[in-house]
Amino acid sequence: MALLNIGAGNKDDAFYRYKMPRMITKIEGRGNGIKTNIVNMVEIAKALARPASYTTKYFGCELGAQSKFDEKTGTSHVNGAHDTAKLAGLLENFIKKFVQCYGCGNPETEVLISKSQMINLKCAACGFISDVDMRDKLTTFILKNPPESKKGSKDKKAMRRAEKERLKEGEAADEELKKLKKEAAKKKGGSSKESVSKVSSKKKTNHSDEDHSPPGSQADESEAAAAVEDSDDDVEWQTDTSAAAAQQRIQEQLNAVTASMVMISTEEEKPKSGKNSPGREAKPKSNGQVNGVKSSNPHDDLVVTIKEYLKKGSPASELKSFLDSLSGTPQLIIDALFEALFEGVGKGLSKEVVKKKKFLGAVVQEEGSQLILLNAIESFFGKASPEAGKEVALVLKALYDDDVLEEEFIVEWYEKGLNGGNKSSPIWKNVKPFVEWLQSAESETEDE
Repeated sequence: MALLNIGAGNKDDAFYRYKMPRMITKIEGRGNGIKTNIVNMVEIAKALARPASYTTKYFGCELGAQSKFDEKTGTSHVNGAHDTAKLAGLLENFIKKFVQCYGCGNPETEVLISKSQMINLKCAACGFISDVDMRDKLTTFILKNPPESKKGSKDKKAMRRAEKERLKEGEAADEELKKLKKEAAKKKGGSSKESVSKVSSKKKTNHSDEDHSPPGSQADESEAAAAVEDSDDDVEWQTDTSAAAAQQRIQEQLNAVTASMVMISTEEEKPKSGKNSPGREAKPKSNGQVNGVKSSNPHDDLVVTIKEYLKKGSPASELKSFLDSLSGTPQLIIDALFEALFEGVGKGLSKEVVKKKKFLGAVVQEEGSQLILLNAIESFFGKASPEAGKEVALVLKALYDDDVLEEEFIVEWYEKGLNGGNKSSPIWKNVKPFVEWLQSAESETEDE
């Protein structure tokens, strides 16, 4: 059976991994009972990860004809005689509206229905959530016949619940063990005190009224001693290392004459806000200048230099030689390049990256340059606005599709970021769906 790439925009890509079978139709009946049978509708719907009833109903809505999909036999009929090419064109419209991601164009999406009865498409590649146009006639049918939830997601939720319950049981067991240890320590302390009191009473020779004192007082003393020991175990002893405490200790140790000679200055720990203190250098401003004088910050200087070069309209092929002539580490130069290209861009950053991808492609020819570019992307999105931060997966997807970045370097960079010191950055949360999609695509390729 002949296979086609999903999406008209990918029809010429020989290496596109998402494919569907070519549509096969058959005209059945005569007169008023004539119908068009889409023979392989089940296979097509399976390739699109959508119920076959959705595509069949969509044909009926667009053609103004009755349509029916039989779940038992798997047959799809649309009243009237319709050309295969016409139905294929309608199927392409269905793919654009209800299958492909509105952000990156990937067909690996999941249909979600919100509490407000809105239909969304969640992309497994970039994590983008697309809002379906609810004016389409098919949306009513989808709301009445929602897609079945994936079993995998249910299994994952069940596993998460079981893991939480297991952790709670473990914490309860730990608390119970701590209580038992404390009770055992108290009993041990009390028994030792009682044995000491017995030995001391045997050594006494006189039988005074003190010997006949109630044993409760001794028990109280043992319990108090045990409580003191337990409380001492829970205390964490620390040394105050603050400047005030250090000065106080010096004052106590030295006599009145020498103590006045010892001065502990805290000016470096708590600089005054406002005017700069004497002897301090002014910090450079964001515009690369301090009080009208050119900044000594290499990053700002490089950004200004690269912007001036880009304004000249020089071709991307000459960018690499220009960057090699600049002074600074490769990472510092690529950081400045990315900021010079996209500084101030908020929503729609991924589209700007696609427009200027030739500049980024010109600087990733050498070994290790892809990781440098990924580090520059991390640095840029770490300072970008939240709206732009949500598009980091779209940026990586665009650069991956255009062969600027390769899968192995993206995964390596992501794993280093998670295990590094900046793992709390929201960038990893936004990149996670795209990396998982890359890894799942690799496993599917190995299985094939």
